[in-house]
Amino acid sequence: MHMVNKSPLDDPENAAYAWARYRRIMRLLMMVTVGVVLIALALLYKYNGAISVHFYIAVALGISFTMLLGGGLMGLVFLSNGTGHDESVDNKLPDPDDLWGRKDDD
Repeated sequence: MHMVNKSPLDDPENAAYAWARYRRIMRLLMMVTVGVVLIALALLYKYNGAISVHFYIAVALGISFTMLLGGGLMGLVFLSNGTGHDESVDNKLPDPDDLWGRKDDD
């Protein structure tokens, strides 16, 4: 049995820097999302006029949810890769014969 590799995120200073960077990315993404939603709503109003308020709410929520969820997940990927956490993961699979308990009878 071998020891689990330590993640760079186990270091409090490293983790604080990484999470601060993640929050900075998310703040930027939130500002971009608000801008995109405002532009989309303005274009919809310009070309379609006054439609039901529920339509505009649905569009705003749909764009916001999609951008923030996608951006948040990508930000976590950047956090994991940028800190070296990915390299610390032990991803070695066991030998299939050991896994299933088979022995070759040749």
